[in-house]
Amino acid sequence: MSNQTLNELKERYVAAGAASPNQQFADHALNAEVWDADGKRMIDFAGGIGVLNIGHRHPKVVEAVKTQLDKLMHTCQTVMPYEGYVKVAQKLSENTPVRGHAKVMLANSGAEALENAVKIARAATGRTNVICFDGGYHGRTFMTMAMNGKVNPYQGDFGPMPGMVFRAPFPVPYHGMSEEQALRGLEMTLKTDSSPQNTAAIFIEPVLGEGGFYAAPPSFLKAIRKICDEHGILMVVDEVQSGFGRTGKLFAIEHSGVEPDMMTMAKSMADGMPISAVVGTDTIMDSSGPNSLGGTYTGSPTACAAVLAVFEVFEQEDILGKSQRLGDTLATRFAQWEQKFPNVDNGRNLGAMAAFELVDSKESRKPRPDLAAELLKKAKENGLILLSCGMHGNAIRFLMPVTIEDEVLEEGLAIVEACLAEL
Repeated sequence: MSNQTLNELKERYVAAGAASPNQQFADHALNAEVWDADGKRMIDFAGGIGVLNIGHRHPKVVEAVKTQLDKLMHTCQTVMPYEGYVKVAQKLSENTPVRGHAKVMLANSGAEALENAVKIARAATGRTNVICFDGGYHGRTFMTMAMNGKVNPYQGDFGPMPGMVFRAPFPVPYHGMSEEQALRGLEMTLKTDSSPQNTAAIFIEPVLGEGGFYAAPPSFLKAIRKICDEHGILMVVDEVQSGFGRTGKLFAIEHSGVEPDMMTMAKSMADGMPISAVVGTDTIMDSSGPNSLGGTYTGSPTACAAVLAVFEVFEQEDILGKSQRLGDTLATRFAQWEQKFPNVDNGRNLGAMAAFELVDSKESRKPRPDLAAELLKKAKENGLILLSCGMHGNAIRFLMPVTIEDEVLEEGLAIVEACLAEL
């Protein structure tokens, strides 16, 4: 079917709240390129919102999923478990930097992982409250909507959010929030809103995702670890977007040396197959009762096969090194654009998790979401998929596969540069 025919069907049958405004429909893809239903080629700098760190349809992942399909598709692992679930749990336990021996539960999405992390934190501590951060993003279920540090478009018209969720500032010096101020804000939250004896966990993204690709300083993460230790609060790190090689390490928290009590992950852990995980210290993970965690499809055999293949790719193809080198390339290009264009500022990256701001001027730092929207529109017209983010909608984020070919990367960056020149 053509893009036009598919768009007509979309408008007729897909709920408005779930429908993409994009009128192109993906037909097939490979690594960092996608072709739509009309045969138009697009360079992909979005990666399905950070899901495709090793590219569309990596051959090893495709092969692993096809092989699994010939053996077993579903039993529900709580009814009859299977090898893949246990092997994925082992791999995550061995590679996730939580305190002590790690145990694992698998789920289907990032939001599900966060929901279960809240459940486990409450069971382990006997406390109810959670503290999250301004600009944080954790999902679209009710609990995770309440945890998000950004109201629109996620909470929308959905009525009252669950209670016992409190907020603290995230350090973004560029927008006037220093690390010292953020720590004072967290301490104030613990005094005025959520007393330590009622706080089960502090949830934080080591690099804000939807909130603008701002990395938490290692010293800030260490301070949170210290506060949690002082009060018996669990430190939970959300690596749904920053994990699996995006920042040049398997997990972004590794840049700080901090060991959290629990971590959540999803997106690129299976290169496009739907799966997520909560990984935590064994005593914490074992705190809830029998059959208290799980779901019909959690940790499906096909998704588990994909995860195991992703680990093989990381081990065999220097994915972390590629991520670091890609980040260096982006940082160099951002610096050039800041010199060349008056509206480009605050280029930043942790590995290949990279972004810059579009502003009225470097002096005012006034966000220009209108310029960001125009840049995305022009890029799309020129064959490039690009995303914005941030509290003000003016940050341009880069989530191309770290396996992107040099010539395709350069082609995409040249499109961005040409579009910036037109703004």
